[in-house]
Amino acid sequence: MPRLDYTERNVWRAPSRSIPTARRIEIRTIWNGVLSKPRDLIGPYRLARLIRVGSTCAVWEAIKGENERFALKVLRGDLRDNRQEINHLKHEFEVAHKLKHPNVIRVHEFTMDGKTPYLVLELYREQNMKLGLRAGYEKLAFYASKIIEQSAQAMYHLHEHGWVHCDIKPDNILLSEEGDVKLIDFTIAQRIRKGISKLLGGARKIRGTRSYMSPEQIRGQALDARADVYSLGCVAFELLGGKPPFTANTPDELLQKHLTGTIPSIQVLNENVTPEASNLLKRLMAKKPENRPNSMWDFIKELRTVKLFKKNPRLPQEKLMLDPDQFSDIDSLKKTGE
Repeated sequence: MPRLDYTERNVWRAPSRSIPTARRIEIRTIWNGVLSKPRDLIGPYRLARLIRVGSTCAVWEAIKGENERFALKVLRGDLRDNRQEINHLKHEFEVAHKLKHPNVIRVHEFTMDGKTPYLVLELYREQNMKLGLRAGYEKLAFYASKIIEQSAQAMYHLHEHGWVHCDIKPDNILLSEEGDVKLIDFTIAQRIRKGISKLLGGARKIRGTRSYMSPEQIRGQALDARADVYSLGCVAFELLGGKPPFTANTPDELLQKHLTGTIPSIQVLNENVTPEASNLLKRLMAKKPENRPNSMWDFIKELRTVKLFKKNPRLPQEKLMLDPDQFSDIDSLKKTGE
């Protein structure tokens, strides 16, 4: 099995309100400096609120002019001379700046303020699906079909522009209280290779998140839209059943399960899921790409003909998302992958 070069790159989870001041100071100290020194401005943008910190970047709510609000994804202070990390931000801009779809986060520009590289993105004040799942997957059931279809539509738009996302997971799907979706984080997206170029690319660096990686991604093979189809199958399984399809005691064991393990039945975790939906999930997660739907659009058409639940879930009476203050942003920096 190829060595997995995994890096945790999920740097976005917009809470519904600001991170408390005391924790913001603590995060800045432990994280070794979101900014080279505290200040309120980056270029023409005034920093208003720290949204999220990750292993390489911080995301801020920022104001331009009178009241234009954006999200800034800012490279960590001690990495600002790191060409590889700068190129990651440039690559995300290259992938996403032409994407214009209601279910895809807008990426407006990449720029440098002195030695501070940052991306300017659409500000979307919602949390990611992972927090929703922590609050209880049953709360999301009423919106499950909508969430899955909007996620697939976002990926179809990306694929039509010639890219595979390569890191589809609940952390990279922002989710509103009404079940609306925004796809984010295009850092490790790959070009879809066609024809002879698909054969001449040689071995590829393996990057992604272990719980959601397709077998061909693990093997370092050339990827097309069906790799994201597999990952969406894993996400949909977790959405309907509360946990990913494969779990293991070691990273290598987890990857091996994606390669050779029997695809579990979602009905073991959720008896309310229909056999038709269970079979569709298994097709999404087929080991061989040719046994999956050929494109996201093919999947969307099939999804619209399938009833997910035997008994329709009720509209949730509680908020879909947990209070983000229940989870420490500092703890997220210690993650080594799922």
